[in-house]
Amino acid sequence: MSQEVVLPALGESVTEGTVTQWLKQVGDSVEVDEPLLEVSTDKVDTEVPSPIAGVIEEILVAEDETVEVGAVLARVGDGSGAAAAPAEEESSQSEAAEEPAAEEPAAAEESAPAEEPTAAETAAAESAPAEEAPEKAAEPAAAETSKPAAEPAEKQAATAASAAPAQGFDTPPADTPVGGYVTPIVRKLAQQLGVDLSQVKGTGIGGRIRKEDVKNAAANTANANDAATSTPAPAKFEVSELRGTTQAMSRLRKVVASRAVESLQQTAQLTTVVKVDVTKVANLRNAKKDEFLQKTGNKLSFLPFFALAAVEALQTYPIINSYVDGENIVYPAQENLSIAVDTERGLLTPVIKDAAGKNIAELANSVADLAARTRDNKIKPDELSGGTFTLTNTGSRGALFDTPLVFLPQSAILGTGAVVKEPGVFSTPEGDAIGVRSYVYLALSYDHRTIDGADAARFLTQIKKRLEEGNFEGNLGI
Repeated sequence: MSQEVVLPALGESVTEGTVTQWLKQVGDSVEVDEPLLEVSTDKVDTEVPSPIAGVIEEILVAEDETVEVGAVLARVGDGSGAAAAPAEEESSQSEAAEEPAAEEPAAAEESAPAEEPTAAETAAAESAPAEEAPEKAAEPAAAETSKPAAEPAEKQAATAASAAPAQGFDTPPADTPVGGYVTPIVRKLAQQLGVDLSQVKGTGIGGRIRKEDVKNAAANTANANDAATSTPAPAKFEVSELRGTTQAMSRLRKVVASRAVESLQQTAQLTTVVKVDVTKVANLRNAKKDEFLQKTGNKLSFLPFFALAAVEALQTYPIINSYVDGENIVYPAQENLSIAVDTERGLLTPVIKDAAGKNIAELANSVADLAARTRDNKIKPDELSGGTFTLTNTGSRGALFDTPLVFLPQSAILGTGAVVKEPGVFSTPEGDAIGVRSYVYLALSYDHRTIDGADAARFLTQIKKRLEEGNFEGNLGI
């Protein structure tokens, strides 16, 4: 008896989904909780597991078809109907496989006239294991090798003696130039410098090679080697297979595009940038990263330091954490931090709920967990909603800074650039000094309808001061 597989609820606000790919086909066996198909919604692409075990007897929704939550997707049963056809096909294949056994022996085929190979024979020959070719090629080689062995040993010795040139003290070495005599001193110098005399043109009387010729040849070779090693090969790049093609937008890309245009049309966005000296944070990170990894299992990057400083500033300046509701400004009671994650399907922003109560170890764990599950398409739709402020690490790909885009209903987003070392002026007890420092650019984009430039500057200044002080030992959580 077959049972129905329906589209489950994928989140509080998700009412429909599009089947993007069936991972199983009619006749395939499936276990409980084994992925059955992939579904795309407005919030996330996810896999739908099978609620029962059995054999897929019928698929009712085609790929790229959109259905509502609760719609029947497929029927799974014991496979009594779906498995019949494959069984017959396997039987016919087994009978066909037995037919070649009644063919003539290989010796009879060899005595037959040579014929043009058929397409099937050609394909079979190409798909044969690579080891067969060396074995067959070795047979004639072995036959040829065995022929000289059958000759008398005396005859082989005589042949070898007649073929070898007479060697004596008067015979010039192989590297002697044609028609040119080389003195023992010059020859010894060439050996010491690694110069091939056959490649040297003499400048002496009658084309004789002198010591100066050998030294010049050695110098030219050294210069050529230096030039070869000092000129690095150009970096290789990969040409994308998408070049010259036209591709349809994915459902996720359509949603992102629509919301991006909507946000720009309904908000007045601008960006403020500050440069922050994070040398003390970098020193603390280098000193604690091994211990942090050992105790937490996560790498200690700069991102949780930035997240902690930003969450603290959000509590001081809640206007950055607010959103517009009609003619009202709503100040949430929690700081729910959205983290931008780059995936193969597009940009997604999972949310760290109530980030104000977390230390650096907890923030690092939340970021690593959400990013991994988002990239592996294991994130839940509800984990992608409810954010009040976004943090995007634009420096992960080497960018110094950019002007990130605010997405409604949020009012601000903070972009963190790459941490780079530069010469800089810093204060010491003895006065100003110049040294190598670690810097990062922080770019805050915000909705100017409710957030003024002074608000943004105060918010960024608090983050800058917190990071430059670098006093995070008590916040590490290890």
